[in-house]
Amino acid sequence: MKEQVAALVDDSIKELNVFVFDAYTSEEEGKKIFNVVLDSEEVIDLNKVTEASRIINKIMDENESLLEDADELDIFSKEKGDTE
Repeated sequence: MKEQVAALVDDSIKELNVFVFDAYTSEEEGKKIFNVVLDSEEVIDLNKVTEASRIINKIMDENESLLEDADELDIFSKEKGDTE
């Protein structure tokens, strides 16, 4: 799943110096969540996450089949120092 999402969005978000680290589904409070985790060589501030989210949302809207009938799309950054 990560490879498919990265192939679609990495070129569009590379100007922000971020890339897709992971993409997976989870279930929280009875909702199916499609998670996209961003990473960078530098600290990712909230503005970059917001800009990347706008770009990724548009791309994922055009490729709904990847969302696997998820109820929500959650895009967030990996915490610095997090090795997983």
